[in-house]
Amino acid sequence: MRIAIIGGSGVYDPKILADIGEEKVNTPYGEVILKVGSFDGEKIAFLARHGENHSIPPHRINYRANIWALKKIGVEMVLATAAVGSLNPNMQPGDFVFVDQFIDFTRYVRPFTFFEGGETGIFHVDVSEPYCPEIRKTMHEVAQEMGLRNHIGGVYVCTEGPRYETPAEIRAFAKLGGDVVGMTNVPEVVLAHEAGLCYGLVCIVVNMAAGMPEAILGHEETMMVMASVTDTLKNFLMKVVERRPRGRRCRCPVTAGPLKV
Repeated sequence: MRIAIIGGSGVYDPKILADIGEEKVNTPYGEVILKVGSFDGEKIAFLARHGENHSIPPHRINYRANIWALKKIGVEMVLATAAVGSLNPNMQPGDFVFVDQFIDFTRYVRPFTFFEGGETGIFHVDVSEPYCPEIRKTMHEVAQEMGLRNHIGGVYVCTEGPRYETPAEIRAFAKLGGDVVGMTNVPEVVLAHEAGLCYGLVCIVVNMAAGMPEAILGHEETMMVMASVTDTLKNFLMKVVERRPRGRRCRCPVTAGPLKV
């Protein structure tokens, strides 16, 4: 099972797959329940990041258990989705953004590494290239072919949540080079790197961030935008799976830590 899809806000079901079943995976951090189905001749795992009913807030997601479980079942490539706010006027609601960098403004309520000393040892992961360039390239090509408004490259600013950011914070993030803001990608992407997984993220802009022109913040607004692009997003993900790189020519496996799963 080489491929996994991590669905963010608004992407809770794996109906894009056939022959769907359930698999429970035990990890040192707790049990993870995955949906498993098939597409294009491969078994694919599906994980709803917030739970099937959006019951888990961003700062309470068990990121370590999720990534450990994917590694344990043999996953090599992760396609993740995230609903984000935009602090870049060129990135408007409904746009797809394939980010290539992040800035971490979480406050360490969430455990952020597998390597805490003791039995796991200490390891300093290289995140010079946080998001797999091969997956990002494929995502961009598919988006272009589908005629989607998209941006290749961008900086994801991760905040602790679950509150939205203040206009002052958004202005500060923009001055630091941020393009979109969300609450879930760190430590998920870092843990994926520690585990040696190829990780690609498609961000869907659902609103302009606080203080930006036409900013409307709220979970209902997020769900409305996501509902309007859900079918397109599912179609997009399946086309990316069809076009997936058959080998791993990137450096993602090289940066992995000595994780014993």
